[in-house]
Amino acid sequence: MTLWATAALAILVGTVLQRVSGTGVGLVCAPILALLLGSAQGVLVTNATTTMSGLLIGLSVRRDIEWRRAGLVIVSAAPGAVAGALLVRALSAAWLQIVIGGVVVLALVTSVALPRLPHWGGRLPTVVAGAIGGLFNTTAGVAAPVMVVYSRLARLEQATFAATLQPIFMAMGAMSVILKTTLAPTSGELPPPWFLPVVLATVIVGIVLGGRVSRHVEAGQARTLALGLAGLGGATTLVRGVLALVG
Repeated sequence: MTLWATAALAILVGTVLQRVSGTGVGLVCAPILALLLGSAQGVLVTNATTTMSGLLIGLSVRRDIEWRRAGLVIVSAAPGAVAGALLVRALSAAWLQIVIGGVVVLALVTSVALPRLPHWGGRLPTVVAGAIGGLFNTTAGVAAPVMVVYSRLARLEQATFAATLQPIFMAMGAMSVILKTTLAPTSGELPPPWFLPVVLATVIVGIVLGGRVSRHVEAGQARTLALGLAGLGGATTLVRGVLALVG
């Protein structure tokens, strides 16, 4: 019960940060849940959570969503998600932890180290971001850094970008859950049935709290906190995977 309570707390923190800044659930939950529940199950629970949070937060910001952009990213994410599910099926637990931690750390370093990027408009960067995001989301539960880099390339306005991410995260999460439970059914188990309503309730509470927090905390501050927590969890997961592989 302590383990699942800690997992619920991570989901709550991630949802609050996502409500404030547009990202947070995958960044915070993926590395932490991978440590708590095991790499495969942790990412699978993260994928299920991002599906719920993306849907519910998306409903509250639906007027600001760029649906055509979101649709193109989602369609482009499908091949990457399939490749990610096949990769998860082929990897051992130790290697999967290394992939999860490595993807999180590399993506965060890239998004932070490249604050200024050249403008790259058109559909091609959207398609590329969708494909890479689908791959990262399915293997590691983290697509946000890829989308942050894309937003800088495309010069997207923050409010519109944060809103547009919600249906993208919802669809990527759903694709990841469906593909991994069909193409890689032994890679990770869903949580106990009683935990799914807990996740839903936690996401709803997180959205409500996030709405109140957003009145006092800037989106940039919430994103910085999410990146810090993700970096710590990702580095720990990476080290744990390396130690398991060596041992």
